[in-house]
Amino acid sequence: MSLSTSSEPATEADQVADTAAPSTTPNRAVFLGGVVLAAVLTFWGAWERRWIADDGLIVLRTVRNLLAGNGPVFNAGERVEANTSTAWTYIVYAFGWLTQIRLEYVVLAIALVLSTAAVVLAMLGTARLYRDLRPGVGGTVFLVPAGVLVYIAVPPARDFATSGLETCLVIFWIALLWLLMVRWAQASVPSTASILILSFVAGLGPLVRPEMAIPGALALMMIVVSAGLTWKVRAMIVVVAGLVPVAYQIWRMGYYGLPYPNTAVSKDAGGAKWSQGFAYLWNLVGPYLLWLPLLFLLVGALLLLAIGRNERTSAPQTVSGSRWVRLQAWLRTPRAVVTFILGSGLILGVYSVRVGGDFMHGRVLLPVLFCLLIPVAVIPLRVPARTAFGRNRDTAIFGVSAVLWVGTIVWAAVAANTTGMPEGSIVGRSGIVDERAFYALNTGHEHPIRAEDYLDYPWMRAMVETIADTPDGGLLIPSPSYNAWFVVPPPGPIDESGEHVVFFLNLGMTSMNVGLDVRVLDQMGLAYPLAAHTERLEDGRIGHDKNLYPDWVVADTGMVDVHPWLPFFLDEEWVADAKLALTCPETQELLTSYRSELTWARFKQNFRQAFDLAKYRFDRVPAYELQRCGLVPLETQK
Repeated sequence: MSLSTSSEPATEADQVADTAAPSTTPNRAVFLGGVVLAAVLTFWGAWERRWIADDGLIVLRTVRNLLAGNGPVFNAGERVEANTSTAWTYIVYAFGWLTQIRLEYVVLAIALVLSTAAVVLAMLGTARLYRDLRPGVGGTVFLVPAGVLVYIAVPPARDFATSGLETCLVIFWIALLWLLMVRWAQASVPSTASILILSFVAGLGPLVRPEMAIPGALALMMIVVSAGLTWKVRAMIVVVAGLVPVAYQIWRMGYYGLPYPNTAVSKDAGGAKWSQGFAYLWNLVGPYLLWLPLLFLLVGALLLLAIGRNERTSAPQTVSGSRWVRLQAWLRTPRAVVTFILGSGLILGVYSVRVGGDFMHGRVLLPVLFCLLIPVAVIPLRVPARTAFGRNRDTAIFGVSAVLWVGTIVWAAVAANTTGMPEGSIVGRSGIVDERAFYALNTGHEHPIRAEDYLDYPWMRAMVETIADTPDGGLLIPSPSYNAWFVVPPPGPIDESGEHVVFFLNLGMTSMNVGLDVRVLDQMGLAYPLAAHTERLEDGRIGHDKNLYPDWVVADTGMVDVHPWLPFFLDEEWVADAKLALTCPETQELLTSYRSELTWARFKQNFRQAFDLAKYRFDRVPAYELQRCGLVPLETQK
């Protein structure tokens, strides 16, 4: 008897097996109850820890510009892709435009729905793996939640279920891809429409998040290489999968002048920081003893594999032919799909460790954990008939499975109430922080969601007041005091209100508490390519590996460059050197690529130079940059 709700006709072998097997009724109510329970726990856990991070507010600044007609930019007039997830930006934009309600609430609602839906889809996909599992002598099979409870129990998973970042979209996409891949593998003859839908979803990977190109590409290779497809269908797969991402890639290179988001340049996503990456991995695994439920579920999965080998319901089917033919046949099997999702998780994990992880506790490893857990999102408990207890092997299998499952549940209950980083609100030597705890502490709000909640963060309220008090404009640079800013004025005379430019690390809270006419720049370069293209600081805090001196910003914005208008810690000579360094031809080409008017000629030039511009780096010390570029300092000219 099948556990699947599939309407596919049973084969003759299946019918024979059903006749031979004892008459039992799989308990669908238990499975559906588990799905509802997991969905409620996910939604409730996310709601209890609801918030929007400063980085989440960065996305909303871009959405505000889209809604205002300025294009997908962070600062009007500067074509910079400050958001890592293209799909997340446009999803928020679409629902913001449709609902016309406050963007923070739009993000919160979307995040809650996607996070909950991801868990449901994961369970539905995994349940299909067990649709042909036999209940044993007179027994019943119960599909109970397991891996999803492990994921929900990890506090960072609930923190980033909202947060305003794309984590909810990433795990939703993984779960949807998983469900579609399992259905594809189990279909006797998958329809062309279902194959193309699966291919389209897989092709969206790099738009969901750049590294999701890895599972997306692996899935597409499995589909294209599998047996039974004509070359016409294979060509259609390539077209359907590549249409949106390739079109966007062409547009991105011409519009932004980069082959990937500016955030990848800012964080040097291709660099290697293995030691920091392993520290980041242990920062997630260690505090919650995460290896323990993974071990439980691994043993359970191996037990299921052993059962599957020994209890085949029909004679094993062999595929004759060359190795290539056998590989093609194997690719469209559930076992291959499980291998695919586990392999994707491992590759993503290695990549995350290689680049050093992140500064937010657990965040970039959540998709990795989700991939590793999804094949055991639910597990079967084969309960023998009462009369068979203690007299057959099924009893032993049930006993071991039950112990492993109960152990997982107990771990989840403990982990869900564990503080992974007791001092998480303090940025320590590792550079890793419990981001939600940090902002809850420093804003005084348990659930900082709205932009104005961040006005209670140091410098923020003073920033708003300083802008209001300086109608002539100027460059705002934070002072050592939390309630004051230095203002470098624009050159006079001024006939009308001048532009305000804010130079501050925390882009989200800053940009969402000022108008779109205020330019917001950061020393790390997420929204400021001049900072993003400086050389990486090898010993810098992870995720904050760039730090542009404010002297460059004074020179770049054309503000007054002499004392007493300059803050005391800025040097007139450094500012003068920075002004000259900005004339370096390569730097000028970089600035022109995103600041000049977007003509067809500029689009083509950006497209041709995108990879070269992405690789361009210069020295953040103005005097050294003059040497690198072969320019003569002004004082030497005199």
